[in-house]
Amino acid sequence: MRKILLFCLLCMSTTLNAAVGVFPDSTFQNLDYGLYWYGTGDTWQKAIPGQSNAYYGASKPTVIYIHGWQNGSSQAKNRESFNRKDAGGPDLDLAYAWRQAGYNVGILYWNQFADEGEVTDAEAKIWSTSGPKAMRWRNSSGVYSNGPTQSAADLLFTSYKDNLAGYTGSSIRLLGHSLGNQMAIVIAKKISDAVTAGSVNSKLLPKRVALLDPFYSNNAKSYLGNKWVGEVCRTYVTELKGKGVIFEAYRTSAVTSTVFVGDANTDLMKMTAFTELKPWYFNATQVTEKHNSAVWHYLWSFSFNPPLITGTSNQAASASTADSRISTLMSGTKKLVHDQGAYTKEPSDDNFKEATR
Repeated sequence: MRKILLFCLLCMSTTLNAAVGVFPDSTFQNLDYGLYWYGTGDTWQKAIPGQSNAYYGASKPTVIYIHGWQNGSSQAKNRESFNRKDAGGPDLDLAYAWRQAGYNVGILYWNQFADEGEVTDAEAKIWSTSGPKAMRWRNSSGVYSNGPTQSAADLLFTSYKDNLAGYTGSSIRLLGHSLGNQMAIVIAKKISDAVTAGSVNSKLLPKRVALLDPFYSNNAKSYLGNKWVGEVCRTYVTELKGKGVIFEAYRTSAVTSTVFVGDANTDLMKMTAFTELKPWYFNATQVTEKHNSAVWHYLWSFSFNPPLITGTSNQAASASTADSRISTLMSGTKKLVHDQGAYTKEPSDDNFKEATR
């Protein structure tokens, strides 16, 4: 029953790709992971170290998305992309405004590792090779094979640093949805450690990390020395904030914070510029849609001016809100709660009110 509940609440829709974003069968039959750069209308090109890429420029600001749990996606031959119409979002290329603003737009894929019937089995692969299912991966026939001897976070970190080795741009922003927020935090920590060790250029350290309806499972994990994943994430975020990394978080559903499903990790939310979004255009039973809305609402919000705090000229948090303002909100004592615009999908009419964290 618990697996069914988790699947219904947390798994991504299995039809998230726009037509031109569809991947060849070989992408799912063989193990494939790592960084892909995106162009107009969900066109893509895999990042390969040392090779030029039509959708990447080393001097551009960069935003990279990281997905979460992917139960059933391999057999369905689906990967997430930037058109989210089948996840309840608009039928738009949500990366368009970012590219128009000069950004490289990418996705770090680990979908075949995240294709597990139990979310905690996928979660463990972020952190360790010694979790319940080790590093097995699933192909399009539904068959699992033994995986690499590195964790999923180590594999994505390598793809990230190798493909951004010559990066000279002004900023990198990581977006992590659901389980993917843990991946974003762990990768940021690995980058920070590598910068400190002198093996990676400091420009590769993300300037900003967005946690989108973040998920952390309950209970201590043997592969983390009997600590909770949320506990370790708090330690990492504390350290990264000390290195100047800005954190924002957006809650859109209850699926990641009910006692039966996940750890609300309230103390971590208090460490971020935290916003509670209310996607009330979905009904009470559309929990998965609410969970998924965190991704497309954030991406889409970059197309509009920053929302305001009701009755003031002070900006609330969104993708288009300046780093300096997000930093101020992160360091404050208030959270933001959706006040106006909760019944419309388009972020342009959003306003927020302050509340005690």
